Amino acid sequence: MARREKFQKTNAMRELETAGVPFAYETYEVDETDTSSELGLHIAQMLGEDPAASFKTLVCVTPGGGHVVCCIPVADELDLKKAAAAAGEKSLSLMHVRDLEPVTGYVRGGCSPVGMRKRFPTLIDETAQLFDEIHVSGGRRGLSLVLAPDDLVRFCEATLADIVRG
Repeated sequence: MARREKFQKTNAMRELETAGVPFAYETYEVDETDTSSELGLHIAQMLGEDPAASFKTLVCVTPGGGHVVCCIPVADELDLKKAAAAAGEKSLSLMHVRDLEPVTGYVRGGCSPVGMRKRFPTLIDETAQLFDEIHVSGGRRGLSLVLAPDDLVRFCEATLADIVRG
C-alpha cells in the first residue's frame, strides 16, 4: 500500500474549516530564488489560473501604526491613495517585508488574508466579484486556496473596493 505524504494544514485552512467555509487548495513547487514583484503572476501561470482571479495579499501601515490588509489581482498594483480612502485613512504605506512575519505570522509569498495573528481591516479589490472562485495564498509558500469571493469577504469582514491602479 502506498504511503500518503502527510500534509500539514495552515492557520488559514484551520480557520476556514472551523467557520464552515468551503474551500479547495492547490500546491505548487516553490522557487526560493524568485523574489520578483511578478511572483504571484508566475504562480498563477504555473497553476493554470486566470491571473485576474488570483489575488495577492499586501499589508499596509496606517499613519497611526495600524494595519490594513489589501487583496488585489496578482498582475495589478495597489493604489495606496484609493486603498487609504476605502479604509478611511489619511494615507497608507506598504509594510516593510521584515515586519511581515512578526505582525501577521506569514512570510513574503505566503501571506494569506485568513489566519493572521490578529484580525485587521481588510480590503478586497472589487473585481473579485466577477468570479465564482478566486485564489489566495494558503498561508505558506507553495499553497493556494480556492474559494468563493463572497465567502472570503464574509469571513474576513472585508470591504470590496476599487483599490488597484488603472
